[in-house]
Amino acid sequence: MTRTDATARPSQDGPSGEHTHDLKADGVSAAGSVVMAVAGSAPAYSIAATTATLVAAAGLASPAALLWCGLPMLGIAWAFAYLGRADVNAGAAYSWVGRALHPILGFLSGWALVISATIFMVAGALPAGVMTVALFGGDQNNVPLVTGVGAIWFLIMAACVLVGVQITARAQWIMSTIEVGILAVFAIVAIIRAATGTHAGPSFSWDWLSFAHFTGPQAFIGAALVAAFYYWGWDVSSNLNEETKNGHKNAGLGGIIGVIIVFVLFEVFTIATLVMLPAKTIEENSGNILGALGQVIWPGVGGNILVIAVVLSTIATLETTLIQVTRSLFAMGRDNTIPAAFGRTHKKWKTPAFATLVVTGVSLVLFIGSNFLGSVYGILQNAILSIGLQIAFYYALAGIAVVVAYRKIIFKSVKNFIFIGLWPAIGAIFMVVVFVASIPNSDPIVIVIGIGTLALGIVPIIIYWKKGAGYFQRKPLELPDELDVKAPENIDERPPVA
Repeated sequence: MTRTDATARPSQDGPSGEHTHDLKADGVSAAGSVVMAVAGSAPAYSIAATTATLVAAAGLASPAALLWCGLPMLGIAWAFAYLGRADVNAGAAYSWVGRALHPILGFLSGWALVISATIFMVAGALPAGVMTVALFGGDQNNVPLVTGVGAIWFLIMAACVLVGVQITARAQWIMSTIEVGILAVFAIVAIIRAATGTHAGPSFSWDWLSFAHFTGPQAFIGAALVAAFYYWGWDVSSNLNEETKNGHKNAGLGGIIGVIIVFVLFEVFTIATLVMLPAKTIEENSGNILGALGQVIWPGVGGNILVIAVVLSTIATLETTLIQVTRSLFAMGRDNTIPAAFGRTHKKWKTPAFATLVVTGVSLVLFIGSNFLGSVYGILQNAILSIGLQIAFYYALAGIAVVVAYRKIIFKSVKNFIFIGLWPAIGAIFMVVVFVASIPNSDPIVIVIGIGTLALGIVPIIIYWKKGAGYFQRKPLELPDELDVKAPENIDERPPVA
């Protein structure tokens, strides 16, 4: 049996001697993996930027959309956890799906993440600029100012990602601890005020968590696509598995815990928004619902405090998203399925320097250009829906991959049946349904961005398949030794050398 592991990765100097194929091992702790997963989902940013879109799609069914999307999403998190135990690879789904199902599907999984992450960085840098300008009383409608501030934040985060995973992890600890701490305090106060005081919205009812308020199947599908965007990003912990201590277990566990934490925060603040704010206020504050909610929860300073949380969340998720896309490109470059330069790391920092610089440059160009093409809300809404399609695509494949890879042991125990078979399969089916059912009702721009950019992945597949990249003849994914009683004692943990 073969299993990759960063701790056993051989050093390989590039032609110049200045690059290697090694990422820095043990740079992220088990607790740090959880922090990364939470930061990747960006609770404050997701709530601020997406709640109005979700409410517009689902109304009082918004909490139900988060719940019934969250449960399948947790199944996908279990899939990532078990796939990561068999194959520690920075490419995550790119590697797992390619080995468990087919290399073409694996490449498209990685490509979907690369494209969705790039689109998000373009859309995510905008709120970072808007919130920072708003925090200091500037003109939020000043496009050059907002764009410039957003670009500065993005460059700072890119520099952190470039110089080392340990610096990145420390920055995430600081930002995410403050962010989640602020959200937790406001969540408690919001619950108390909603239960004991007057409020502008309807009183909470437990049927908000049922299917009672959906107007039909299509309404549920539309809301689920938005909800998928809420959760997306927790799987950054899996892309860091080569750089995480005991990565074959801790990276996956971090993703599971991260999904649970952000689910609680999403539900509390979505319910608080519906209860405490009238529909008109939600619509008018579509780009920063937390600022308006904060003023109601804690008049005077509440709005600014939650804006701080949003700024930190946005900056943090820009960093984790950059990690995801660069690690995915690194794995592809290492396998020679894209130019090999992407698969080299800096000799001193042990980070995919070339990939980081290229993604930073492309994202900045797209970010600056997009901010002059339309309204803030329009850009975010189209980005959210497009990313939702790509998320559903590669999460579905990961859910299917774990069932196929572990099919021989699924029925060996109740635990295996639930956490390796049933739950990931439900998650995969859910994602497939959301993906397929969303397409006929999506706007053309969403189809072009979401499906068109995904289809572009066929081009490198054809090019590098013809070049004979070893990835396209990769061996099937096998069970990890702790779950395979027939596994040999001496396991070759080195990855295939590109």
